[in-house]
Amino acid sequence: MTNQPRKPIVLLISVTILIALNLYTFIAAYPETYTPSPGINTQGTILAKDFSAYYVGTWRLWNNPSQVFHFGALGGAEPPTPPQPEAYKYLPSVRLFISPLLSLDYLRAGLAFAIVQVLVLPIMAYMLYRLLESKHLAVTFALMVIALLLPFPSPNGGLSLSYYWQWGEGQAKVFLAFLLLLSMYLGKKSKPLLSGVALALGFFDVRFGLLALPLFVMYNRKNLKTAIPSTIVALALSNIMLLYPGIGSGFINMVFGSGITTPLYYYSLIPFLTLMALIVVNFRELVAAFDYKRRFARFTDASETVESN
Repeated sequence: MTNQPRKPIVLLISVTILIALNLYTFIAAYPETYTPSPGINTQGTILAKDFSAYYVGTWRLWNNPSQVFHFGALGGAEPPTPPQPEAYKYLPSVRLFISPLLSLDYLRAGLAFAIVQVLVLPIMAYMLYRLLESKHLAVTFALMVIALLLPFPSPNGGLSLSYYWQWGEGQAKVFLAFLLLLSMYLGKKSKPLLSGVALALGFFDVRFGLLALPLFVMYNRKNLKTAIPSTIVALALSNIMLLYPGIGSGFINMVFGSGITTPLYYYSLIPFLTLMALIVVNFRELVAAFDYKRRFARFTDASETVESN
């Protein structure tokens, strides 16, 4: 480990500042959460915010499961999210986390979900610190900036367009990044069973689950015989509702319809760039983790580093 005795103090101050700046963006974005507008939608269609997809989809899971992936309002007893809810385009597992919020109305539930995601930011910072404790202070700080703020100031977007729309649309990308980082952190701590469960839960957006796989393998290198089965079992159990005919067929129609064409919106850059940055700074370790025949041992010089994780 690099001998940097002041690193924890410097990073603590930096993280505090980054989260404070993010809170400023949260405040700037709050009016967007209840304002009917095209939002970030590229087609300019006025819909309820993205959180409506999670909220209404979860309500349908327990009350009208065959219509979970139906686009548009169904009326009746369904919670109103005027003018109509966004389409749900993820695996059903995330609804396990949204279910407790059904006790609140749509707007309060969205605010509660955002607050939960704000509260996990310091935990994400701690996990990043532990994942990068062997790296230089500048590298760790750069990763913190990407994950906790991703600054891109704009007149109507606070200090970060990505986080502005994350909060304004009620998205779950911070929660997604948290689950994927948790999986890596638990792998580094030699807890492959829990690491696999965290990865499976973070697979609700398959794109980022797949992107995180190389890092998952790297951090669980010594325990893959436990980590991989754990992931598969947890992924199957958390999405077992796909076996329900209406849910399963709706999911398939979504995937082969509009689901696979979803653009990489601003808020998607939060998990995407965080994972990509981790891949870049751990590139030698990643090569070593997959280089079982040690053909690239001269280049990596990282086998001991990976093993020590």
